[in-house]
Amino acid sequence: MQGSDQKLPSRAAGAAALALAGFMFGSTFLVVQGAVERAAVIPFLAVRFIIGGAVLWPLARRKAPTPGVARDGFLAGLSLLVGYLFQTYGLKYTSSSTSAFITYLLVVMVPLMMVVRFRRLPGRNVVLGVALAVSGLYLLSGGIDGLGKGELLTVGAAFCFALHIVILGEVSGRHDPIRLTMWQAFTVGGACLLPGIFAPGGYSFDAGVWGAAVFTGVGATALAFWCMAWAQQVVPESQAAIILLLEPVSAGVFGAVVGEELGWGGLAGAVLILAAVVVAELGGHDHRPDAIGAEMAVVPDHSG
Repeated sequence: MQGSDQKLPSRAAGAAALALAGFMFGSTFLVVQGAVERAAVIPFLAVRFIIGGAVLWPLARRKAPTPGVARDGFLAGLSLLVGYLFQTYGLKYTSSSTSAFITYLLVVMVPLMMVVRFRRLPGRNVVLGVALAVSGLYLLSGGIDGLGKGELLTVGAAFCFALHIVILGEVSGRHDPIRLTMWQAFTVGGACLLPGIFAPGGYSFDAGVWGAAVFTGVGATALAFWCMAWAQQVVPESQAAIILLLEPVSAGVFGAVVGEELGWGGLAGAVLILAAVVVAELGGHDHRPDAIGAEMAVVPDHSG
């Protein structure tokens, strides 16, 4: 039973919410890239996620807390925190394109985690979707330059981000998505708050960095992570990971709009990733084994 006492979204609405989350994540790539050139990463993450949690707080407090929501939000937030740290430090030793490729190999890790979790092989639509997604990701990012310290750190980041998707799939049906997302945001922001003081420059951001923090805090934190928590009540983890690959697609499109060259390889990669999303969703509606009963017991609601 859903702990938040509200109707589940329809499967189509859940997929659309994940697509929106991927779009929001991708739309912030250039904004964050510019901000962290003028501010240290840790204080920027602290401000971004605290803003996200603060935006959600007045909405979350309208609902009574469900048992374990703070714990589950903390665990999901902790996986995000460690993932961001691995990814950030990995970027010191590898290229951004290599980092992007390895990070999004989470699309392979999530189904493997689900095999371990439920002892059940993924559906053919998921296997084909993953194959298309990895091929598209390779064309879009260019693959990897080698295998060294930076790449290994980024593998750790991919694992943590994959674990975050799996944790949300496990707990999202138990709690109000807004309150669950708020706890995730405050976990990351709170953990970065004190270390951010000692980072180079601390919190002495210029106006542009503060604007980026507000933009990412509201859009790519409060809204995007709420979309994930809300959608993963009905969309299985493996398919959720494939849909979220719309992030590098939207990042590539936004980059092309501002003058970065996408190229024919990048365009082909974007098309393959879009095909992967379609195949994963339309090729068969897999269900989380632990969620089948809940989905049958609750009438779908398109309003969320």
